[in-house]
Amino acid sequence: MRVLIIGSGGREHALAWAIAFSPLLSKLYCAPGNPGTAELAENVPIRATDIDALVAFADAQKIDLVIPGPEAPLVAGIADAMAAAGIACCGPSAAAAQLEGSKRFTKELADAAGIPTAAWADFADEDDAHDYVEEQGVPIVIKADGLAAGKGVVVAETLDEAHAAISAAMGGAFGAAGELLVIEDFLAGQEISVFALCDGLEALYLGCAADHKRVGDGDIGPNTGGMGAISPPPWADEAAVVMQTIIRPALAEMAARGMPFRGFLFAGVMVTETGPSLIEFNVRFGDPECETLLPLLRSDLLPALVAATDGTLKHVDLRWKSEASATVVMCAKGYPGAYATGSEIFGLEEAGTLPGVMIFHAGTMAEEGSILANGGRVLAVNATGADLEEAIERAYAAVDVIDWADGFCRRDIGRRAV
Repeated sequence: MRVLIIGSGGREHALAWAIAFSPLLSKLYCAPGNPGTAELAENVPIRATDIDALVAFADAQKIDLVIPGPEAPLVAGIADAMAAAGIACCGPSAAAAQLEGSKRFTKELADAAGIPTAAWADFADEDDAHDYVEEQGVPIVIKADGLAAGKGVVVAETLDEAHAAISAAMGGAFGAAGELLVIEDFLAGQEISVFALCDGLEALYLGCAADHKRVGDGDIGPNTGGMGAISPPPWADEAAVVMQTIIRPALAEMAARGMPFRGFLFAGVMVTETGPSLIEFNVRFGDPECETLLPLLRSDLLPALVAATDGTLKHVDLRWKSEASATVVMCAKGYPGAYATGSEIFGLEEAGTLPGVMIFHAGTMAEEGSILANGGRVLAVNATGADLEEAIERAYAAVDVIDWADGFCRRDIGRRAV
């Protein structure tokens, strides 16, 4: 099979790594890819959002399967465009991608399908939003309706924080994504991410992880795209309940609406005193959860991805290692705010030789034989081990070998779980 992966981050590196040695694979491309994917595939200099160019390339190269990594091309309709060209694509249509592209769409669908989720309201008028949080009090959650690169959600613990979040979002901090706000009740509990591969009707469980969203140790500071993840978290036994009460009802409701969901479905869930409650859906594999879960996979992933596109997922079974996995994300100083690019990173080869360690490139670039930082989240340092404690210890051992003066990471990934 000739396969094209779309994207340039750690998730895409992990996907390329997982399928690179499949006996079904004859040629692997990544667009645009990164220095990590370049070791496994042929990188193609096409932006992930340049849908016309991606379709033209896939058609010219007789691609058998397209695997979009990030959400932006999915929301923009990459799967529809590939389908129109007769090319299989493991991802949802633009209509189905509203599950991530619109927070309001997801909340309305959850209510219609009987999926447990926090009470909510939506606002297009800023004054009305300010009035609502005054009435509701804090803590409260403010969400930009559209895509905001993982930064459009604020858990406000004071009224000042809530009002500032509303003003920022509706004042243009997230562009058109913040023109509509969803404001919802705060849910207390343990947050988990549950992943499934879907073919429109069937859902195949892909694992459970716990992400660390806030930038600072002890879960302080602003939300990010993800500072690290562990699998399985101690509360992973709730994943089966999530599949039955959240993911499968969502699939059924989407099919009933004439927009069947195919591809990776990511349910962000809060395990509360009364059971799991939906926080959000993402319509792709998470990042850094993808880099955390795929190292635990024993089976060939590629046949499952094909089955998701042709509606035969019920015949697929995946085998997983009985181990644990931990990922620490290394970021450029200043992230998630302003940060500099171009600093050199040393020690990657040595770190990658440590037991159980795999280093996934995210925001990097290669220049004259050197690896330079080229983003906010730059590296995803993963390690597997017999248990979480060993996996975490191995991941930080690798982090400590990496020499990058302009980088930082959280030092408490997974610590609460052990």
